[in-house]
Amino acid sequence: MSTVPVRVRFAPSPTGMFHVGGARSALYNWAVARQSGGTFVLRIEDTDAARNKPEWIDGIVSALAAIGIHAEDPAFEGPYFQSRNADRHREAAQQLFAAGRAYYCDCTRERLKERTGSEHLGYDGFCRDRELAYEEGRALRFRTPDEGETVVVDLVRGKPAFPNGTIEDFVIARGDGSPVFLLANVVDDLDEGITRVIRGEEHLSNTPKQQLLWEALGARPPVWAHLPVIVNEKRQKLSKRRDKVALEDYLAEGFLPDALVNYLMLLGWGPGEDREILPYEELERLFRIEDVNTAPAFFDVKKLTAFNGDYIRALSAEEFVAACAPWLVAPKAPWPAEAFDQAVFEAAAPLAQTRLALLSEITAYVDFLFLDEPVEDEASWNKAMKPGAGDILTDTRAELANVEGWTAEELKAVLLAVGERHGLKLGKAQAPVRVAVTGRTVGLPLFESMELLGRERVLARLDAAAEKLGA
Repeated sequence: MSTVPVRVRFAPSPTGMFHVGGARSALYNWAVARQSGGTFVLRIEDTDAARNKPEWIDGIVSALAAIGIHAEDPAFEGPYFQSRNADRHREAAQQLFAAGRAYYCDCTRERLKERTGSEHLGYDGFCRDRELAYEEGRALRFRTPDEGETVVVDLVRGKPAFPNGTIEDFVIARGDGSPVFLLANVVDDLDEGITRVIRGEEHLSNTPKQQLLWEALGARPPVWAHLPVIVNEKRQKLSKRRDKVALEDYLAEGFLPDALVNYLMLLGWGPGEDREILPYEELERLFRIEDVNTAPAFFDVKKLTAFNGDYIRALSAEEFVAACAPWLVAPKAPWPAEAFDQAVFEAAAPLAQTRLALLSEITAYVDFLFLDEPVEDEASWNKAMKPGAGDILTDTRAELANVEGWTAEELKAVLLAVGERHGLKLGKAQAPVRVAVTGRTVGLPLFESMELLGRERVLARLDAAAEKLGA
């Protein structure tokens, strides 16, 4: 076995929100690094100056932290910035030229089409032996071997072989002398001592080219691992133009980071024995990159949501209250700040915790406690306020005005009695009361909700609903 320390890297570009596919790749790299006592290198590939933004860099770091990949961890190294290694990229390009492994080319697309009859056949090697020197506008092409094959050692896909004759002489530096991504990527990996490259399968087609560059630069290529593509319910590759793919969006919607991490780890791999809900520490211990599947991984939002519900229910009462905090203040909360009562919320929280699938749902469950009037939900009103509902409301109001205590048990007894007088079971009798008090047909347990709301506010809402019905 090799004694070389394992060094993996995660190399995103700061050009947008943090893609869930990138998060999956980062987690797999992180697990491999931590399992082996190795290093996780964060490299920001920021050479696209027109699209890069500093806030995207901050977003990458914060998104990694949200899924448990912290810069303070001993396994973490970086971030490094590709743009700061530009001199080494140019130096490597010249090294390949001096060694005869690359040559300058002044062919245009139009001239290539004239020679080959098509611009889609690939480069024909016309300039290989013209011995051109560098001039502005001449690209530098890598001289691909004519014979043999390039075998890629891939921990997920085995040893795919690529005939060298099918790999065109590809550009490694543009006409202005600036190296292209393929070369910059290899040089950065080489300089940073990367021993394993774990990334999405969309990069597999570039791998033989990069491996040839490693070898031409006199270095041993890394071991590769290309992860399966992530697809939507239509089995289309996840696309930011079509699908919700930003990790930040899921966090903003109320998915817990631990639930996201658990689910993302299972996109292409599983711990076996029909186990799915596991803490990250256990997932990390069990994870083996060699056991990752090659088949596309379905990003099932419904399943992720179910995971999230399980994680919410597993929180302690204190953890749940803290997790809900962002939704209890402006701009997410629909009530004024002064109307919020922390003690009332903490009393209601255990009632809500078993019902949530997303943290963002909390406001709809507790808003009736902090709004002057319940929300107006027309569908709920029409469903509950059937003929006879006004009589239920007025009778309930009269009984509640005189009830001795104000506990959930006493309030339930009142509704049981009112329902019995009207020939209704409890569920039917309490329906108009629930909508009058909370605004919705579905929510927290009614009698506990009424207890928290208090006698005065409950009576006022029953009066308002009865008046609206003309009762």
